[in-house]
Amino acid sequence: MASKTKIAVGLDAGSSRTRCVVCAIEEGRLRFLGAGSSPSTGWYRGRVADPDAVSDSILLAVREAETNAQVLVESVAAGIGGPSVEGLQGRGLYEFSRARELEASDLAYAVGLGTRMRLEEDRMLCHVLPQDFTVDGKPGYRRPVGVGCTRLEANLQLITASAQEHQCLVSALHQSHLAVEETVFEPIAAAYATVMSDERGRGAALVDVGIHSTGVAIYDGEAMVGAASLPVSADHLTRDLTLGLRAAYGVSISYEDAESLKREYGCAMLGLTSDNALLEIPSHEGRGMQEITRRQVNEILEARAEELFLYVRRELIRAGMENALLEGVFLTGGGARLPGMCDMAEKVLNCPAKFGLTRGIQAWPQNFEDPAWSTAAGLCMYSARLKLQRGGRKKPPGLLGLLGW
Repeated sequence: MASKTKIAVGLDAGSSRTRCVVCAIEEGRLRFLGAGSSPSTGWYRGRVADPDAVSDSILLAVREAETNAQVLVESVAAGIGGPSVEGLQGRGLYEFSRARELEASDLAYAVGLGTRMRLEEDRMLCHVLPQDFTVDGKPGYRRPVGVGCTRLEANLQLITASAQEHQCLVSALHQSHLAVEETVFEPIAAAYATVMSDERGRGAALVDVGIHSTGVAIYDGEAMVGAASLPVSADHLTRDLTLGLRAAYGVSISYEDAESLKREYGCAMLGLTSDNALLEIPSHEGRGMQEITRRQVNEILEARAEELFLYVRRELIRAGMENALLEGVFLTGGGARLPGMCDMAEKVLNCPAKFGLTRGIQAWPQNFEDPAWSTAAGLCMYSARLKLQRGGRKKPPGLLGLLGW
């Protein structure tokens, strides 16, 4: 490959697998070059527990991506998620002594005022996402440059994270000899690759279901109006099978066997599979096989999947978007692949639901048409946007991302 070709790299360091996507930037477009993945180690319930182990997983994924893409990866846009990430509403009020026409610098100043809130100890600001502006009490302005007024209010979506958790991730990336172009809330990255601008404009939500964390991003009129990390993830479904089968039916099963059972026969909603089919599962200590019906398995999974989307509905209500998602919900992450998840989302949220699959990358491989790869693809697209906007200049690691849509 010509040395002058610019590349963009996205790295999704998840609790289950670490994924890396490399693309070439060609005339403002992205072309897929290669990808790599590796099992993740060093995580505990969505938090970095062993930076050295996390670094090893990152290195394995990046080296595979480098081999497949035939390029050297030096910097990445990395995803951040987990229970430490929170979404907040911000408001910046800028009053003038006399009426005058607004300039772009006035909007930026009002947005800056909205970020001057006192955060709790160990919290840091990750994203400042302007929603709209209120001019002299009139709401709904997206960019009121040239409008005359005496009072300007900026309405913002602020995303914060644990500074300690963020630093642990950045340290693991540096330990892998990678510069960090930006850290991006994972649902934002996934939405970047899967939800088009016109779809965001009509109202859409993205739910990123990971092994140890679930993130939500809600859009209306292209502005992000809600973001949250939910306390239910794919891991809870597996744990429920382990504990629920034992408590309700006296069937003992290991966590690994429960995960296999969920993947092979599980469904998030009853009635979509042959529920009366008998399943044979191994027992502990080689005591032979145990029998259970598929319905008994799916009853447990259905209850937890419903709880997950009830949490999503709560966030939609908080954002004022219940029954307002014309484009519905996009599901990404490995946990979204459980059959019946889209059906359960439609039942609980009363809107269309579909997998969030990568769009906008040329030569994207068919075998990567998988919601588990959407975040890494979105991070790669984010990396490309940074390079195009900054003319290829690197941004020092640790600076906060203030880019909106």
